[in-house]
Amino acid sequence: MECRVLSIQSHVVRGYVGNKSATFPLQVLGFEVDSINSVQFSNHTGYAHWKGQVLTAEELNVLYEGIKLNKVTQYDYILTGYSRDTSFLEAVVDIIQELKKGNPSLVYVCDPVMGDHGAMYVPENLLPVYKNKVVPLSDILTPNQFEAELLTGRKISTEDDAVKVMDLLHEMGPDTVVLTSTDLPSKQGDQFLVALGSQKIRKPDGTSTNQRICLDIPKVDAVFVGTGDLFAAMLLAWTHLHPNDLKTACEKTVSVMHHVIKRTITYAVETAGPGKKPSPAQLELRMVQSKADIENPSIVVEANVLDKSLDQKQ
Repeated sequence: MECRVLSIQSHVVRGYVGNKSATFPLQVLGFEVDSINSVQFSNHTGYAHWKGQVLTAEELNVLYEGIKLNKVTQYDYILTGYSRDTSFLEAVVDIIQELKKGNPSLVYVCDPVMGDHGAMYVPENLLPVYKNKVVPLSDILTPNQFEAELLTGRKISTEDDAVKVMDLLHEMGPDTVVLTSTDLPSKQGDQFLVALGSQKIRKPDGTSTNQRICLDIPKVDAVFVGTGDLFAAMLLAWTHLHPNDLKTACEKTVSVMHHVIKRTITYAVETAGPGKKPSPAQLELRMVQSKADIENPSIVVEANVLDKSLDQKQ
Protein backbone atom coordinates (compact mmCIF):
# COMPACT_ATOMS: atom_id res chain seq x y z
CA MET A 1 0.00 0.00 0.00
CA GLU A 2 1.34 3.41 -0.97
CA CYS A 3 1.67 5.72 2.01
CA ARG A 4 1.80 9.47 1.43
CA VAL A 5 3.00 12.16 3.84
CA LEU A 6 2.45 15.91 3.64
CA SER A 7 5.37 17.51 5.45
CA ILE A 8 5.19 21.23 6.25
CA GLN A 9 8.63 22.27 7.54
CA SER A 10 11.70 24.42 6.87
CA HIS A 11 14.00 23.93 3.91
CA VAL A 12 17.73 24.66 3.71
CA VAL A 13 19.91 24.69 0.60
CA ARG A 14 22.87 23.26 2.51
CA GLY A 15 22.58 20.74 5.31
CA TYR A 16 19.83 18.91 7.15
CA VAL A 17 16.99 20.51 9.07
CA GLY A 18 13.19 20.44 8.73
CA ASN A 19 12.09 18.87 5.45
CA LYS A 20 15.70 18.12 4.51
CA SER A 21 15.96 16.04 7.72
CA ALA A 22 12.63 14.27 7.27
CA THR A 23 12.21 13.62 3.54
CA PHE A 24 15.14 11.37 2.66
CA PRO A 25 14.72 8.99 5.65
CA LEU A 26 10.96 8.67 4.99
CA GLN A 27 11.56 8.00 1.29
CA VAL A 28 14.19 5.39 2.13
CA LEU A 29 11.55 3.61 4.22
CA GLY A 30 9.08 3.63 1.33
CA PHE A 31 6.95 6.71 2.02
CA GLU A 32 5.94 9.21 -0.65
CA VAL A 33 6.67 12.69 0.74
CA ASP A 34 5.04 15.91 -0.48
CA SER A 35 6.90 18.89 1.01
CA ILE A 36 5.74 22.41 1.66
CA ASN A 37 8.73 24.52 2.69
CA SER A 38 7.73 26.97 5.43
CA VAL A 39 11.04 28.78 4.95
CA GLN A 40 13.79 28.54 2.37
CA PHE A 41 17.14 29.44 3.90
CA SER A 42 20.69 29.05 2.65
CA ASN A 43 21.50 26.98 5.77
CA HIS A 44 20.34 26.66 9.38
CA THR A 45 20.63 29.68 11.64
CA GLY A 46 23.47 28.21 13.74
CA TYR A 47 25.96 29.27 11.04
CA ALA A 48 27.65 32.69 11.13
CA HIS A 49 25.55 33.78 8.12
CA TRP A 50 22.21 32.80 6.68
CA LYS A 51 19.90 34.26 4.05
CA GLY A 52 16.53 33.35 2.67
CA GLN A 53 12.77 33.67 2.45
CA VAL A 54 9.85 32.91 4.72
CA LEU A 55 6.56 31.51 3.40
CA THR A 56 3.53 33.53 4.53
CA ALA A 57 0.14 32.07 5.49
CA GLU A 58 -1.26 33.44 2.19
CA GLU A 59 1.49 31.75 0.17
CA LEU A 60 0.89 28.48 2.04
CA ASN A 61 -2.80 28.66 1.10
CA VAL A 62 -1.93 29.31 -2.57
CA LEU A 63 0.19 26.13 -2.68
CA TYR A 64 -2.53 24.13 -0.93
CA GLU A 65 -5.13 25.53 -3.35
CA GLY A 66 -2.99 24.25 -6.24
CA ILE A 67 -2.86 20.65 -5.05
CA LYS A 68 -6.57 20.83 -4.14
CA LEU A 69 -7.55 21.98 -7.65
CA ASN A 70 -5.72 18.97 -9.07
CA LYS A 71 -7.50 16.68 -6.56
CA VAL A 72 -4.20 15.31 -5.19
CA THR A 73 -4.78 15.86 -1.49
CA GLN A 74 -5.12 12.22 -0.42
CA TYR A 75 -2.71 11.91 2.50
CA ASP A 76 -2.15 9.20 5.10
CA TYR A 77 0.05 11.40 7.32
CA ILE A 78 0.77 15.04 7.99
CA LEU A 79 4.05 16.04 9.64
CA THR A 80 4.80 19.51 11.05
CA GLY A 81 7.71 20.99 12.97
CA TYR A 82 9.11 24.44 13.72
CA SER A 83 6.86 27.44 13.09
CA ARG A 84 7.36 30.93 14.49
CA ASP A 85 4.31 32.73 13.18
CA THR A 86 0.76 32.42 14.56
CA SER A 87 -1.00 33.19 11.26
CA PHE A 88 1.07 30.50 9.49
CA LEU A 89 0.36 27.96 12.25
CA GLU A 90 -3.36 28.74 12.13
CA ALA A 91 -3.36 28.29 8.34
CA VAL A 92 -1.70 24.87 8.90
CA VAL A 93 -4.47 24.02 11.39
CA ASP A 94 -7.15 24.91 8.80
CA ILE A 95 -5.48 22.68 6.19
CA ILE A 96 -5.22 19.74 8.62
CA GLN A 97 -8.88 20.11 9.65
CA GLU A 98 -9.97 20.06 6.02
CA LEU A 99 -7.77 17.06 5.16
CA LYS A 100 -9.04 15.17 8.21
CA LYS A 101 -12.64 15.81 7.13
CA GLY A 102 -11.82 14.19 3.80
CA ASN A 103 -9.94 11.30 5.43
CA PRO A 104 -10.84 10.60 9.08
CA SER A 105 -8.06 7.99 9.35
CA LEU A 106 -5.35 10.56 8.48
CA VAL A 107 -2.64 10.65 11.17
CA TYR A 108 -1.17 14.00 12.21
CA VAL A 109 2.36 13.86 13.65
CA CYS A 110 3.23 17.09 15.44
CA ASP A 111 6.53 18.20 16.92
CA PRO A 112 5.39 21.23 18.99
CA VAL A 113 8.68 23.12 18.72
CA MET A 114 8.62 25.96 21.26
CA GLY A 115 11.78 25.83 23.35
CA ASP A 116 14.06 23.80 25.58
CA HIS A 117 15.77 23.92 28.99
CA GLY A 118 13.26 26.39 30.41
CA ALA A 119 13.40 28.98 27.60
CA MET A 120 11.05 29.60 24.69
CA TYR A 121 12.64 30.28 21.32
CA VAL A 122 9.40 31.07 19.51
CA PRO A 123 7.05 33.99 20.27
CA GLU A 124 4.93 33.31 23.36
CA ASN A 125 1.69 33.87 21.46
CA LEU A 126 2.25 30.51 19.71
CA LEU A 127 1.59 28.59 22.96
CA PRO A 128 -2.21 29.12 23.03
CA VAL A 129 -2.42 28.15 19.33
CA TYR A 130 -0.55 24.89 20.03
CA LYS A 131 -2.54 24.26 23.21
CA ASN A 132 -6.04 25.02 21.92
CA LYS A 133 -5.84 24.21 18.21
CA VAL A 134 -2.81 22.12 17.22
CA VAL A 135 -2.51 19.53 20.01
CA PRO A 136 -6.25 18.63 19.92
CA LEU A 137 -5.83 17.77 16.20
CA SER A 138 -2.63 15.76 16.64
CA ASP A 139 -2.45 11.95 16.82
CA ILE A 140 1.27 11.62 17.58
CA LEU A 141 3.01 14.32 19.64
CA THR A 142 6.77 14.61 20.25
CA PRO A 143 7.44 17.38 22.81
CA ASN A 144 10.55 17.63 24.94
CA GLN A 145 10.08 18.01 28.71
CA PHE A 146 9.85 21.82 28.61
CA GLU A 147 7.28 21.80 25.79
CA ALA A 148 5.18 19.15 27.58
CA GLU A 149 5.26 21.27 30.76
CA LEU A 150 4.20 24.38 28.79
CA LEU A 151 1.29 22.56 27.16
CA THR A 152 -0.05 21.02 30.37
CA GLY A 153 0.97 23.65 32.93
CA ARG A 154 2.55 20.88 35.06
CA LYS A 155 6.18 20.46 36.09
CA ILE A 156 8.02 17.15 35.67
CA SER A 157 10.34 16.22 38.53
CA THR A 158 9.73 12.45 38.74
CA GLU A 159 8.73 9.56 36.48
CA ASP A 160 5.23 9.73 38.00
CA ASP A 161 4.98 13.41 37.01
CA ALA A 162 6.00 12.46 33.46
CA VAL A 163 3.29 9.79 33.30
CA LYS A 164 0.68 12.29 34.58
CA VAL A 165 1.80 14.87 31.99
CA MET A 166 1.57 12.27 29.19
CA ASP A 167 -1.94 11.33 30.41
CA LEU A 168 -2.96 15.01 30.37
CA LEU A 169 -1.62 15.30 26.81
CA HIS A 170 -3.67 12.21 25.82
CA GLU A 171 -6.74 13.95 27.23
CA MET A 172 -5.96 16.99 25.05
CA GLY A 173 -5.94 14.89 21.86
CA PRO A 174 -3.05 12.63 20.79
CA ASP A 175 -3.15 8.84 21.37
CA THR A 176 0.65 8.63 21.13
CA VAL A 177 2.94 10.92 23.13
CA VAL A 178 6.72 10.70 23.30
CA LEU A 179 8.72 12.96 25.61
CA THR A 180 11.84 13.06 23.45
CA SER A 181 14.13 14.24 26.26
CA THR A 182 13.76 14.95 29.97
CA ASP A 183 15.95 16.08 32.87
CA LEU A 184 15.03 12.98 34.88
CA PRO A 185 18.01 11.02 36.24
CA SER A 186 18.79 7.84 34.31
CA LYS A 187 19.23 4.57 36.20
CA GLN A 188 22.25 4.01 33.95
CA GLY A 189 24.07 7.15 35.14
CA ASP A 190 24.64 10.72 34.02
CA GLN A 191 25.88 9.73 30.56
CA PHE A 192 22.29 8.86 29.63
CA LEU A 193 19.20 10.88 28.80
CA VAL A 194 15.71 9.66 29.74
CA ALA A 195 12.90 9.67 27.17
CA LEU A 196 9.40 8.37 27.84
CA GLY A 197 6.47 7.34 25.69
CA SER A 198 2.82 6.52 26.11
CA GLN A 199 0.42 5.00 23.61
CA LYS A 200 -3.30 4.65 24.12
CA ILE A 201 -4.52 1.43 22.53
CA ARG A 202 -8.27 1.44 21.94
CA LYS A 203 -10.05 -1.90 22.17
CA PRO A 204 -13.12 -2.95 20.14
CA ASP A 205 -15.27 -2.84 23.30
CA GLY A 206 -14.59 0.88 23.74
CA THR A 207 -12.10 0.60 26.61
CA SER A 208 -8.43 1.44 26.18
CA THR A 209 -5.10 0.48 27.71
CA ASN A 210 -1.91 2.52 27.82
CA GLN A 211 1.46 1.13 26.88
CA ARG A 212 4.07 3.25 28.64
CA ILE A 213 7.77 2.97 28.04
CA CYS A 214 11.03 4.51 29.18
CA LEU A 215 14.33 4.72 27.26
CA ASP A 216 17.84 5.52 28.44
CA ILE A 217 19.59 7.18 25.52
CA PRO A 218 23.40 7.62 25.44
CA LYS A 219 24.32 11.33 25.55
CA VAL A 220 26.60 12.87 22.93
CA ASP A 221 28.73 15.89 23.75
CA ALA A 222 27.90 18.11 20.76
CA VAL A 223 25.09 20.28 19.45
CA PHE A 224 23.33 18.96 16.38
CA VAL A 225 20.65 20.66 14.34
CA GLY A 226 17.83 18.72 12.65
CA THR A 227 17.78 15.79 15.09
CA GLY A 228 14.29 16.62 16.41
CA ASP A 229 12.98 16.72 12.83
CA LEU A 230 14.59 13.34 12.12
CA PHE A 231 13.11 11.92 15.35
CA ALA A 232 9.52 12.94 14.47
CA ALA A 233 9.89 11.57 10.92
CA MET A 234 11.29 8.25 12.16
CA LEU A 235 8.59 7.93 14.81
CA LEU A 236 5.99 8.45 12.05
CA ALA A 237 7.63 5.70 9.97
CA TRP A 238 8.19 3.16 12.72
CA THR A 239 4.76 3.59 14.36
CA HIS A 240 3.28 3.00 10.89
CA LEU A 241 5.39 -0.15 10.43
CA HIS A 242 4.76 -1.33 14.04
CA PRO A 243 1.22 -0.21 14.92
CA ASN A 244 0.23 -0.63 18.59
CA ASP A 245 3.83 -1.44 19.48
CA LEU A 246 5.33 1.78 20.80
CA LYS A 247 8.24 -0.11 22.39
CA THR A 248 9.57 -1.39 19.04
CA ALA A 249 8.77 1.88 17.22
CA CYS A 250 10.73 3.92 19.78
CA GLU A 251 13.64 1.47 19.90
CA LYS A 252 14.03 1.69 16.12
CA THR A 253 13.57 5.49 16.09
CA VAL A 254 16.16 6.07 18.83
CA SER A 255 18.56 3.54 17.28
CA VAL A 256 18.41 5.33 13.90
CA MET A 257 19.17 8.58 15.75
CA HIS A 258 22.10 6.97 17.54
CA HIS A 259 23.67 5.63 14.32
CA VAL A 260 23.24 8.93 12.44
CA ILE A 261 24.63 11.00 15.34
CA LYS A 262 27.55 8.64 15.92
CA ARG A 263 28.51 8.74 12.25
CA THR A 264 28.18 12.54 12.27
CA ILE A 265 30.34 13.13 15.36
CA THR A 266 33.04 10.72 14.09
CA TYR A 267 33.16 12.57 10.77
CA ALA A 268 33.08 16.03 12.39
CA VAL A 269 35.92 15.29 14.83
CA GLU A 270 38.08 13.73 12.10
CA THR A 271 37.45 16.60 9.70
CA ALA A 272 38.04 19.34 12.29
CA GLY A 273 41.39 17.86 13.30
CA PRO A 274 42.99 17.31 16.72
CA GLY A 275 41.92 19.74 19.46
CA LYS A 276 39.67 21.76 17.15
CA LYS A 277 35.96 22.35 17.68
CA PRO A 278 33.90 21.11 14.70
CA SER A 279 32.10 23.85 12.74
CA PRO A 280 28.33 23.88 12.06
CA ALA A 281 29.06 22.68 8.50
CA GLN A 282 31.10 19.73 9.80
CA LEU A 283 28.31 18.84 12.25
CA GLU A 284 25.60 18.54 9.56
CA LEU A 285 23.93 15.14 9.94
CA ARG A 286 25.51 12.37 7.85
CA MET A 287 22.15 11.39 6.43
CA VAL A 288 22.94 9.87 3.03
CA GLN A 289 25.85 7.94 4.53
CA SER A 290 23.40 6.45 7.07
CA LYS A 291 20.97 5.02 4.50
CA ALA A 292 21.50 1.40 5.55
CA ASP A 293 21.01 2.25 9.25
CA ILE A 294 17.81 4.14 8.48
CA GLU A 295 16.41 1.18 6.54
CA ASN A 296 17.38 -1.46 9.05
CA PRO A 297 18.75 -0.07 12.33
CA SER A 298 20.55 -2.45 14.66
CA ILE A 299 18.89 -1.89 18.04
CA VAL A 300 21.25 -0.13 20.44
CA VAL A 301 18.70 1.17 22.96
CA GLU A 302 16.09 -1.06 24.55
CA ALA A 303 12.90 0.41 25.97
CA ASN A 304 11.60 -0.66 29.36
CA VAL A 305 7.87 -1.09 29.77
CA LEU A 306 6.70 0.81 32.84
CA ASP A 307 4.62 -1.05 35.45
CA LYS A 308 1.89 1.53 35.06
CA SER A 309 1.41 0.33 31.48
CA LEU A 310 -1.64 -1.70 32.20
CA ASP A 311 -3.91 1.04 33.55
CA GLN A 312 -7.40 0.29 32.33
CA LYS A 313 -9.27 3.33 31.12
CA GLN A 314 -13.03 3.32 30.48
